[in-house]
Amino acid sequence: MMEKRTISVIIPTYKPDKRFEQLIEGLERQTQRPMQILVINTEEPAWVLSSALKAKFEAGRTGSGIPLAVCHIGREEFDHGGTRAAAAAMTDAEILLFMTQDAVPADEYLIERLVQRLGNGDGETVAAAYARQLPAEDCHFLERYTRTFNYPAQSVVRSQKDLPRLGIKTYLCSNVCAAYVRRAYEKMGGFEKQIIFNEDMVLAARLIKAGYRIAYEADAQVIHSHNYSGAQQFHRNFDLAVSQADYPEIFGQVRSESEGIRLVKDTARYLMKNGRFYLLPKLIWQSGCKYLGYFAGKHYRRLPAAWVRWCSMNRNFWKNKLF
Repeated sequence: MMEKRTISVIIPTYKPDKRFEQLIEGLERQTQRPMQILVINTEEPAWVLSSALKAKFEAGRTGSGIPLAVCHIGREEFDHGGTRAAAAAMTDAEILLFMTQDAVPADEYLIERLVQRLGNGDGETVAAAYARQLPAEDCHFLERYTRTFNYPAQSVVRSQKDLPRLGIKTYLCSNVCAAYVRRAYEKMGGFEKQIIFNEDMVLAARLIKAGYRIAYEADAQVIHSHNYSGAQQFHRNFDLAVSQADYPEIFGQVRSESEGIRLVKDTARYLMKNGRFYLLPKLIWQSGCKYLGYFAGKHYRRLPAAWVRWCSMNRNFWKNKLF
């Protein structure tokens, strides 16, 4: 049996809510315990916790004894890649497990099932594994299907040989819940230090290009979903496309728009099959918002700076951005 490796769970937070408390409780119950839980919180005044969770952070450990720490940063310091990279440098764990504050473990086997997929960091082994995202109880019907489309019930391991067949899907990885072998992570230079979004896929692409493999572990599950409005979809897809435009050496050679089109077609068929014809206008509206945001983000350098900031979900990113 392989000796258990040390694991650090890293969670960026901003205005944590009840789901964050549920996340910490879920980590306490894991069959494979992390050596620590490290939280990087943006804006200390927004760090408002329940009395029970506050007591755990003041004690520096969870109820089950896992070391628990928080580091506060200013809003201007937060960066999707840079903040996570800084947190990774604060620990010497062999496995880095990144989660978001609203990703709640579905059961006690989340960490165990993710980590068992990982190799030792040598070339051609699995260097990263990410979890399946299940819809929350309040998840809307359209978003429920999107979860199923992007996070199916079948596990898969992707490598460089899948690029001609899968295109951009070869690089799929989500820091909503993803574990990385530190050795491979450091060989690739870690996450980008200044990136608007998509830091997980950029690193995954570099791992794939270096000969590593990425695992999607469907039996490792978190409850995570959003009910975004059309406007929010626009802003989110704008940032997504900006990240792709900024890394043409990664995303310029793979197809991506075709996956979006397939999602729309499959969702429309799903709605009709289930008698939800009345949701077709909403699907068309949200899909249009996604496409417009994506198209604008791909061509953001042609837009006035004020327009770029308005289109973006992460507007603080543009304060130091030259384009």
